[in-house]
Amino acid sequence: MLWFTEQHTPNVRFSIKIDKQLFSEQSEFQRIDVFESEEFGRVLALDGYLMLTEKDEFIYHEMITHVPMCVHPSAKRVLVIGGGDGGTVRELTKYQNIEKIDLVEIDQRVVEVSKMFLPKTAAALEDPRVTCYYEDGLKFIRHVEDEYDLILVDSTDPFGPGEGLFTKEFYGNCFKALHEDGIMVNQHESPFYKEDAYAMQRAHKRICHSFPISRVYQVHIPTYPSGHWLFGFASKKYHPVKDVNWQAWKELRIRCHYYNCPLHAGSFALPNYVEELLRDVED
Repeated sequence: MLWFTEQHTPNVRFSIKIDKQLFSEQSEFQRIDVFESEEFGRVLALDGYLMLTEKDEFIYHEMITHVPMCVHPSAKRVLVIGGGDGGTVRELTKYQNIEKIDLVEIDQRVVEVSKMFLPKTAAALEDPRVTCYYEDGLKFIRHVEDEYDLILVDSTDPFGPGEGLFTKEFYGNCFKALHEDGIMVNQHESPFYKEDAYAMQRAHKRICHSFPISRVYQVHIPTYPSGHWLFGFASKKYHPVKDVNWQAWKELRIRCHYYNCPLHAGSFALPNYVEELLRDVED
């Protein structure tokens, strides 16, 4: 009997029973594994950390994409940093008005492996509007100015290949790369376990220094540590709830399994302990 086990804290482990291992390789940057499981379908892990499962990946990818797109439905040029599995790109391609999607992924093998073993997630990477750049997102963004309506930072956790995507320099460069009404959304870690909460606070503090509007919203992802996950919403102009034309988004008739407009508004209502963690660094 084979189990995939991820260490969430020194005292907590999360395990999925695995039917078989489909792929394993040490790339230039990280170890890439794909497993098959009865409960969650196929599972992608990087350096032993679970990145997605077929059963619940739609929750993450819909919430990182449709929240900012609902706020800024006229966005035409979008940058995705990380996201080599293709799930965020898949959600973006549902919008006919988007003209250009640039994906910056440091590890080309993640894209190739996702196309091979996770076709439902990665299929939209073939969309003609998508251009893939295989380089460090931190270095890529340094040379971009006033280019994008929306930047989605679909990164791994703040260590290893993803470490540079949680720095003050990176968020400042994202601000510079956005148009005057641009939005950045980043995966913001979990507030529940101590180490994750610290990483979340550190990122929020740095984003607050770069953007005039900085809010946090929550989502429930069963296979992520504690199941309670956060996204950061940073904007030059738009408030994520007060400045939304809900009817305009509904008229697009985009089909989602998780996201809807009432959920969008409600996701910015946070538990008291999370509000306190955020306030501690905002001050």
